[in-house]
Amino acid sequence: MPRRPPPEGGPPLLVACALGIERFALRRGGRGGDRTPVVTLRTGMGPQSAERAMAKALREGAVTEHSPVIASGFCAGLAPGMRPGDVVVADRTRDHRPDAPEVTCHDNEPLLRALRARGLTVHTGLLRGSDHVVRGVERADLHAAGAVAVDMESAATLRAAAGSGARPVAAVRVVVDAPEHELVRIATVRGGISAFRVLRSVLPVFFEWHRSLLLPRR
Repeated sequence: MPRRPPPEGGPPLLVACALGIERFALRRGGRGGDRTPVVTLRTGMGPQSAERAMAKALREGAVTEHSPVIASGFCAGLAPGMRPGDVVVADRTRDHRPDAPEVTCHDNEPLLRALRARGLTVHTGLLRGSDHVVRGVERADLHAAGAVAVDMESAATLRAAAGSGARPVAAVRVVVDAPEHELVRIATVRGGISAFRVLRSVLPVFFEWHRSLLLPRR
């Protein structure tokens, strides 16, 4: 179940992730003195679970029709040279269905600036959705088709969020698996620790993004 925010502070931010370890990392990121209202939603694995969980959260009023939504957690990097701990900020997402429309992330510049200011390696581009773990030739094919990373939940989460109202949406994923660092290799444990540490560090960036959306547009 999502954790409900306090009512004050503007529309609450919803951060959706699939796995318990991802939710644990995001919560371990700490709030400190930040009073940003936030809902952390664990969706479960896969696009169908993500879509159902998002629809339920919106239906039951866990967030408002104007609440920004961030899909976060781990992902597989597709571009050569990517390493565990790199961050992917999607400029658009598209799920695994051939006829699926893209969802554009219009407000990701503050995220890119804030993450790079922390010394993180950040990639941006198309984040593809999948309904299974992607490896080998399929990974190369997705990259050749223009994607920089792939995961199973972001596209479905943002499609459900964007379809329910005019709200800012974003996807921020940490690479745990990359072409030269596949999960089947011995380096998995080391890569997983690196990715966990980075994911734990990004929550304050999400709060900054949320606040930036409340500022008057010039």
